[in-house]
Amino acid sequence: MNPELDKLHPYPFEKLSALKSGITPNSELEHIALSIGEPKHKAPGFVMKELQQQLSGVSAYPLTKGIPELRQAITDWLTKRFNLPKKSLNSEHQVIPVNGTREALFAFAQAVIDRNEDPLIVMPNPFYQIYEGAAYLSGAEPFYLNTTAENNYLADFDSVSSDTWARCQLLYICSPGNPTGAVINKTTLQKLITLAKKHDFIIASDECYSEIYFDESNPPIGLLEAAAEMGNTNYSRCVVFHSLSKRSNLPGLRSGFVAGDKEILAKFLKYRTYHGCAIPLHHQKASITAWQDEKHAEENRALYQKKFTDVLEILEPVLDVKKPDASFYLWAKTPASDEDFAKNLFAEQNITVLPGSYLSRESQGINPGSQHVRMALVASYEECIEAAQRIRRFME
Repeated sequence: MNPELDKLHPYPFEKLSALKSGITPNSELEHIALSIGEPKHKAPGFVMKELQQQLSGVSAYPLTKGIPELRQAITDWLTKRFNLPKKSLNSEHQVIPVNGTREALFAFAQAVIDRNEDPLIVMPNPFYQIYEGAAYLSGAEPFYLNTTAENNYLADFDSVSSDTWARCQLLYICSPGNPTGAVINKTTLQKLITLAKKHDFIIASDECYSEIYFDESNPPIGLLEAAAEMGNTNYSRCVVFHSLSKRSNLPGLRSGFVAGDKEILAKFLKYRTYHGCAIPLHHQKASITAWQDEKHAEENRALYQKKFTDVLEILEPVLDVKKPDASFYLWAKTPASDEDFAKNLFAEQNITVLPGSYLSRESQGINPGSQHVRMALVASYEECIEAAQRIRRFME
């Protein structure tokens, strides 16, 4: 067996299941899950219709590279959404459809890491656990950058030594962040692009929450946008990951894309050709309709905006929590142990939240996720309000 498998930690939800084991929750209350970031808003009807109409696609093997129409729809969306110079992104060479960002974020490290060079993969802490697993299975060592309240839940990249950057082959960033919802600003992104050029590493920007934000006039900036504004219009060393799971409430469609540096994506496509993970043709056709429509994404944001406003009005008087920059998570500070908070909340109020320490590792003497819980406001409006009211009673 691959010995690197022994380095993998249990997944956060395995730990959560073990934590809840043996606890009998309040039987008078219906269970409300705020633990998993699985959107529960209704999937767009026009996408579902297109999916049904394209079912004949199951009769053909899909191409790993994806159909040209999908790659062009993605290119058009990226160019408009992130204000990219027209024709700076080539749909033939700089976009690859993927089976959701989870699969792609993991596979990317396997393709780009040179395990013969004592590699580091730098990542935020807390983090999406796929980054860490991708590091171990690629033969790299993960290097954690703590994100805490003191630095507005953003990594302090200035604290990273030149020796560390010299070993770094891949930097994972997540903006808006999971679990904190923090957005990395343009100045920082451009500083990272400069560092990537100086130290010859790749930036993998996980932007799957970029379409859930609260100010329609101020959407989160993306890595490609920051690169273009500094004249890097070939997007050298920059790769972004996007998905329809959160933007369009289509987590089961498993449809996303990777875009950016042409030379890097050529190597990644070669890897994926052997990996054998093409998106089914009918999923690709349905994805085109989703990327070409903004109205449903705007309606989706409006619902999240209402949920956050009303939930926070209930919770802020009793819990240390505030609205994130973006995403659909609340990153709440607990008065004591995050595990005890989650366990007792489940027992007394039949609500599941995720302990923050399960999403991070001890680094520089602390676990930055401890005494926090992640709450995903993905359930219906009514359930989110009910959950907030129960949490307030629990706190009081």
